[in-house]
Amino acid sequence: MTIQKKHYAMFTAAVCAVAGCTSVADMVGYDSATLNKSAAKNYSQVVQKAQSQRLVDTGSPTAHRVHTVFNRLKPYAERANRTGVRFDWQMNVIRSNEMNAWAMPGGKMVMYTGMVERLKLTDDEIAAVVGHEMTHALLEHSKKAIGSQVLTGIGSSILAGATGIDGNLIGLGADLAAAKPFSRRQENEADAGGVRLMAQAGYNPQAAISVWEKMNRVQSDTSISILSTHPANNARINAIRKMLPEVMPVYERNKR
Repeated sequence: MTIQKKHYAMFTAAVCAVAGCTSVADMVGYDSATLNKSAAKNYSQVVQKAQSQRLVDTGSPTAHRVHTVFNRLKPYAERANRTGVRFDWQMNVIRSNEMNAWAMPGGKMVMYTGMVERLKLTDDEIAAVVGHEMTHALLEHSKKAIGSQVLTGIGSSILAGATGIDGNLIGLGADLAAAKPFSRRQENEADAGGVRLMAQAGYNPQAAISVWEKMNRVQSDTSISILSTHPANNARINAIRKMLPEVMPVYERNKR
């Protein structure tokens, strides 16, 4: 890194610390309402393209399970929304061997069937994945990424934080697919928020551990794109395990 770039990076970090990257995004016109509206438009294009390729799965047992879990988590995600803007939560299941899931700003979500079927996820484990992605949207991690990108001059894709979208599969433009991984801190925040959501909805939080243990076992497979954006490691597993005394009583009260 050159001295000039180093100073610019330090300036960026300082501005984000003082004003907040979300505030920077607001200042350049990517307020929550505008960002969510733009994401909804792009999400519609993704779904329409997938439908034209007969990839949207609405009838399989996998799709039914994902939607059941999503609908059970949604009321708790709505209660957890502190953005000041109501989310229009939507879930689509896309038939693909890819092991991935993602959420766009405003609660527009996709789960690939490969994530469920190749990892043989239980309903509780599906809840861990869905809750994790819901938390990325609730904490507006994409918006924070935009603020950071505006400051660093990397770019201004409004979907910079909607990581894991398979542009080749869906046939999207490069801008939509040019997603950057969330930071380690954001991933940890999404883990914690997801565990709380699943406990509230009556899903066993211990399943969040088993999901990442399964991901660890397939970590050597570089074809699995979620591993580049959701690093499965022992530190994350241990962090979730430390949360269990907090969330297990919530689960016990709400389990069905």
